[in-house]
This record gives sequence, C-alpha cells and structure tokens, in this order.
Amino acid sequence: MSSKRFKKLPNKTVELPAETIDKLLSVVKKNCTTKFDESVDLSFQINNKQKKSEINIRTIVNLPGGTGKKIKVAVVCEESKSSDAKSAGADIVGGDEFIEKIKVGEMNFEKLICTPSMMIKLSKLGKILGPKGLMPNPKLGTVTDNLKKAITDAKSGQAEIRNDKDGNIGVSIGKKSFTDDKLIKNFNAILETLEKEKSNNTIKGDLIRSAFITSTMGVSYRLKLGKSI
Repeated sequence: MSSKRFKKLPNKTVELPAETIDKLLSVVKKNCTTKFDESVDLSFQINNKQKKSEINIRTIVNLPGGTGKKIKVAVVCEESKSSDAKSAGADIVGGDEFIEKIKVGEMNFEKLICTPSMMIKLSKLGKILGPKGLMPNPKLGTVTDNLKKAITDAKSGQAEIRNDKDGNIGVSIGKKSFTDDKLIKNFNAILETLEKEKSNNTIKGDLIRSAFITSTMGVSYRLKLGKSI
C-alpha cells in the first residue's frame, strides 16, 4: 500500500518522453520529499544477449564528485604491510586471524582489499564472500600490492558497475544534496566507463537499450543519453 507521501508524487512518469539529465535532475530532486538525503540512482537495461555470447559487465568507476557515502574498508595483508594499510585509511587490517573471523561470518565492512600473496588463503572463502559481492578481484583493483591507491580510491568515491542475468545495471551518482554539476560529472564518468566496456566486449549495436533516473524513494523518469553507446 502506497504512503501518503508517495501518492503526492507524479504518476506514470515512465510514459513521458525521455529527457537529458540536466533537465531531469531538478525534477528528481523535487520528488525527494523524505527527511533523509536520498540517493540519485540510474538504471540501465543493456543489450547483453549477443549471438556468440552473453555480455557480463563488471567494472568500477572512480566518481569525480564522490558518492556521499562513508565506506568501511578492510584489508587482508602481510604483517609487514599492515602499517601502510592503516596509514592509508583502512578501517580494519589483518592477516590469518582476520581471515578466520571472516570465515565465521564477521564481515562488518563494505569493501575488502587483499594483497596477491594473501589471496591464496582468502580465495577459499569464495562461498562466503562471493554472494555478498565482497570477494577481492584484480579487475576491480582490490587484489593489489599498491594498498595506498586501492584504499584511497575506495574511500574517495568508487561505484561498481555490474549487470545481472537479465541485463540490468543499477548505480548511484550521488545524493540529492550534491550540486547538479557534481551529479552530471559522475553521470558522464559512468557513461565513459560503459563506452569502454562496449569496445572491450566488441558489442554489435547499442550497448544500452534504455536508461532511467530516480531517487531512493522517488519515481522513475526515462533518460536520454545524448549519444548511442
């Protein structure tokens, strides 16, 4: 059952003609009528069914405007690198003992970074970390000896772009409190990343079939991307 607040929002917005993000941001923000700072979210439907294979996108993008979220970062590394990880801003740092804690379900973090030599031990916890999207991955920059860069990137504002089996991608470009300029910069960074993924996967035709923009507790609007990707 819809709340009184939701009933006051515009309806059938997805039936409206698509508009560019600069025209829709003010509308989306106006619909943020809750007491908290809602996220501004994108939803893409991609053309993942290709003749020869199914396209699976999983990558990260560094958002120039940040995410507006505080990310709790954990690091699994050798004792000799633990001080570097702590000085770089990691919230939790550990080795074998920390791995044992993860094994029994202690996972009070949002991002997990691991050095290559410790990854051999951590990889055994795939059934625990995998379903939660926490398993470190070299492609995502979370299996690395450059802990300072990985931690800084995670803290400064990263978003993961990943499609589900139906070709849907959901990603936030920031908060209602962000300036339009900051949200647009984040939006452009995501589009640039998707353009690279299209090239890397040699996709025929457009990568994106449709795109929508909304807020956490708002309604969706059809989004015009401006160019085919």
